[in-house]
Amino acid sequence: MSIKDDLQSNFRSEYLKARVNVYLTNVYLMDKMNQIIKPHKLSIAQFNTLRILRGQYPKTASIGLIKERMVDKNSDISRMIDRLFAKKLVDRVECKNDRRQKDIKITKKGLDILTTIDVLEINLDNSLHHLSETEITELNRLLDKMRE
Repeated sequence: MSIKDDLQSNFRSEYLKARVNVYLTNVYLMDKMNQIIKPHKLSIAQFNTLRILRGQYPKTASIGLIKERMVDKNSDISRMIDRLFAKKLVDRVECKNDRRQKDIKITKKGLDILTTIDVLEINLDNSLHHLSETEITELNRLLDKMRE
């Protein structure tokens, strides 16, 4: 179904239509991701943090590194780490260079949850297979260009 049919609206320009279309697609994909992570009682930001930590594993990551790599730069990293620590998904490790600082490391439980989510994410990706490889490449190129 087209965006015009979904919203039952005409747009004053193709630029506005594209902006609304990208927004609606974001809402759609975020809803799908929330359905995947909800059983694990994770927010999108917590999920993003765990993925960053998995990328660092078996090394630790500083709060600064996590914040720098977050998709949503407005997340309160310290509180989020507290929540993940309470769920035993991350550990705090004394920083070798500065004993006052605690670095963060994903736990086996955190890694196991991400492994489970990975399978479900593959299913979500497979739902996009009605788009050809060429179309997906072009979509990625256009979305990158839009953010320039």
